[in-house]
Amino acid sequence: MEEINPWTTVESRKIYENNWIRLTEHQVINPSGGSGIYGEVHFRNHAIGILPLDEEMNTWLVGQYRFPLKAYSWEIPEGGGPLDQPVLDSAMRELQEETGLLAGRWTELLKMHLSNSVSDEAAVIFIARDLTMGPAAPEETEELVLRKLPFEEAYQMALDGRITDSMSVAALLKTKLLLLEGKL
Repeated sequence: MEEINPWTTVESRKIYENNWIRLTEHQVINPSGGSGIYGEVHFRNHAIGILPLDEEMNTWLVGQYRFPLKAYSWEIPEGGGPLDQPVLDSAMRELQEETGLLAGRWTELLKMHLSNSVSDEAAVIFIARDLTMGPAAPEETEELVLRKLPFEEAYQMALDGRITDSMSVAALLKTKLLLLEGKL
């Protein structure tokens, strides 16, 4: 297929906006020539995930209740970072806020789009190594539980569905592949 945009935007209007997202409704002509609507969620921050790994191959998960899911979730440390700031700076801040961990070595693991059929949310995920523990400082909206566990156990949680967060699953699976290939 050609890498050209087969959609024609006839009109766009902002439906809703806050500090985190903007929702826009587009009147469009779709690739087959029909008219319709397309809703788009624009995110005002990068999504950031961090997989901390210590020398014994332990990692840390953060447990919290996720309001949109109406369910509790175990995840790698995650958060948001302003689009106009370096992603690594935001990752360092998020790791320390959520876990108290400081890392001496950072490796970008992967970039991904989290729901590209309706949003432009882009994620960057890092592996953090050479860890030291300090005080955590979660945001007032976060009631977090921190759990240290072997990487292999976290990996199994992703495989058996106990971890369903997309950034966490992707980070754990890619890290396992890199370990199996001897690249980490």
